[in-house]
This record gives sequence, structure tokens and C-alpha cells, in this order.
Amino acid sequence: MNITMDLGTIQFNSAIMSITIGVGLLLIVRFMKHLKRSKIGQLEGWSIGFAIPGFILTTTGANMSLKWPLYKIDYPNTNIIFGELSLAFGVLLLAVAILLWRKANVFAKNNIDYIDSMTISRILMKEAPILLKPLSYFTFALGLALISIAIASIRLQLFSTLNGELITSSFTKYPLVEGLFISSLYALTGIGAILLPFTLKQYAKPSFFKVMITCWQIAGIAFILLGMMNYFTHIDLIIHSMGK
Repeated sequence: MNITMDLGTIQFNSAIMSITIGVGLLLIVRFMKHLKRSKIGQLEGWSIGFAIPGFILTTTGANMSLKWPLYKIDYPNTNIIFGELSLAFGVLLLAVAILLWRKANVFAKNNIDYIDSMTISRILMKEAPILLKPLSYFTFALGLALISIAIASIRLQLFSTLNGELITSSFTKYPLVEGLFISSLYALTGIGAILLPFTLKQYAKPSFFKVMITCWQIAGIAFILLGMMNYFTHIDLIIHSMGK
């Protein structure tokens, strides 16, 4: 697509959103690994850690979902498949942050030392399946949506690039390259989300947890790299659209 509009008036939030999604996924992975190893302490810190990306994704996702800023550059589908899911993920992260903050207050009232990671981890391991079970139903549904988007994006070539982006425009002749890359991120995140309810069962198979963690870890790193690249290409795109 040729750059004929004033890109300085368009809100490009996808870079910070991509990085934040990646950070959110990696935070979940890190928290779960620490919990398995009985190394969880200072729940207030973890709560704030989840709240920050949750707030960013909730606000930017809501803006993209309701205002459709990318409609101006012929990317209306991105407002839906990226904006709405970012909003949902942000709300989920905020929900986890609230749960952890409340648990921290409960531990404090019961005089449980906040640095006693063994005790805190043991209690959380026992209560987490019950606390997270309602949320896991929503993540399962989101996982199905992510898989659906991944399939549709390849079939319909939804993820294309602007002619003028310094890096990604090199692949405009090969639309499947970027499509496969981004679709794989959606698919990996979706697989992990679908598996979450099954990992919370009393006699869950360890393989479910390993696959879920691996999918989210790979997707998290890739989303951060994608956001980093988007900062570079979006700045270059805007500067060139202004004739500089």
C-alpha cells in the first residue's frame, strides 16, 4: 500500500502493545515456573508486575477496539483481531493482579512472612486451581479465537505490510512470510490458552503444562521482538511520510 495519507495523525499503538503482550506472556511463564519450584514471594511485586501490562493492554486495546484507528490505512481487520484480543488479555492480567494483591493482604493479616516463599508457594499451589478455574474458561475461548485467526490470516492473507516500512516491506512480494510468522504467534498463544484449563485439573498430565509454558515462552519472546521491530519501522514510516 502506498503512503498517501498523513500518518502523523494515525495512532500506531501496535508496537507497545506487541511488547506488552510479550512481557505479559513471559511474566505468566516466570510466575508458574517459580510457583512450581516454591520460589514465589513478595506477592505485591508480582501483582504490580501483572497490573502494568494489564493496564497498558486494557487501555490501548479498548482504544483500538472502539475507535478503529487503523481503519484509516486500510487495516480494519487489525482493529478486531489485535485490538479486541489485546483488550481481553489486558483485563485477564488485571484480574490476576487483583487476585495476587488480595492474597498478599490475606497473608499479611495471618502474619505469614512475605519472604517465606515455601509457605506462600505451597498455599498458592493448593488454591490456584480453584482461583483460576473461572478465568481458565475465558482463556480457553480466547484460545479458540486465536487459532481461528491464525488459520484465517493464512488463508485470507490478513497480515500484509505497508509499502514504505523499512524492514517488513521487503516481504511484500512474499505475503505468506509475514503471515506465517504472525499466525504462528497467534497459534502458539492459542494452544497455551486452550491447555490452561487442563493444567489446573487435580491429576493433570505434566506434558500439558510443559507444552503450555513452551508455547507462551516462544510467543512471548517473538512478540517482544516484533514490537521492537515495529518501533523502528513505524518511526521510519512516519518520518518518510512527512517528507524528511
